Amino acid sequence: MKLLLGSELADYIKERQLRQARNLRQEHGAKPTLAIVQTSDNPVIGTYVRMKQQYGEDIEIEVRRHEVQSEDLLSTIEALNNDVSVHGIIVQLPLADESQTQEAVDLVAPEKDVDGLGARAQLTPATAMAIDWLLAGFNVDLKGKKIGIVGNGRLVGGPLAKLWKATGYDVTVFDEHSKNMAKQLRRCNVIVSAAGVPGLITSMFVQPGAVVVDAATSSEHGKILGDVADEVRDRNDLTITPDKGGVGPLTVAALFDNVLRATRKQVVGD
Repeated sequence: MKLLLGSELADYIKERQLRQARNLRQEHGAKPTLAIVQTSDNPVIGTYVRMKQQYGEDIEIEVRRHEVQSEDLLSTIEALNNDVSVHGIIVQLPLADESQTQEAVDLVAPEKDVDGLGARAQLTPATAMAIDWLLAGFNVDLKGKKIGIVGNGRLVGGPLAKLWKATGYDVTVFDEHSKNMAKQLRRCNVIVSAAGVPGLITSMFVQPGAVVVDAATSSEHGKILGDVADEVRDRNDLTITPDKGGVGPLTVAALFDNVLRATRKQVVGD
């Protein structure tokens, strides 16, 4: 078994980002700043937000957390759009009122949409970028490979499929309506699962020697779980993300890369 340890790659990226943040401050008088807007007090969300706050502190990017009521969500985003000291904005999902999701992410100014989820977004969504970095960092060549993406959500599956199809890769997206998914996935050399269904990907889905990326995050009893069953992780013939430290650390790194890009564009103009 070969483990795809995103945490190892993230350490190198972090060093570069710290230099970039210091350069923006020293050369251009700008302190990169990210605003996180949330309406849900879900403890799992709290964990993710704290991770982002700690990462920002490590690379000298300011992270401002805005916990608001659902009725104040849109006005808060508008205010942050107009705040020149804020360079990046994310709407922390899921929202307490999920019916607000599309309107909220579309309201974020495109030049500040560092999650890349709005209709006018200018930046690649962080998790899709993280998975691309992860496979490239461990020399997984996707050219000529048959790729299966399980889940077509706005955070992972949809953006990743768009990114890889634009590159010319052979990508098939599976969702709850797909027929014969196990048979079709077993033909795939690379599987990325982001369905949010714990234990969904069992050994019967995975061909010998495949690359498996578990990019799902669901919660049961306060514990964060992925899609890949333990029986898959017990195999020694796969290249696979670990139970922890795979996609997650690189997703945070990719988010802050977008913050740095957004800051530079707003301050320097390139």
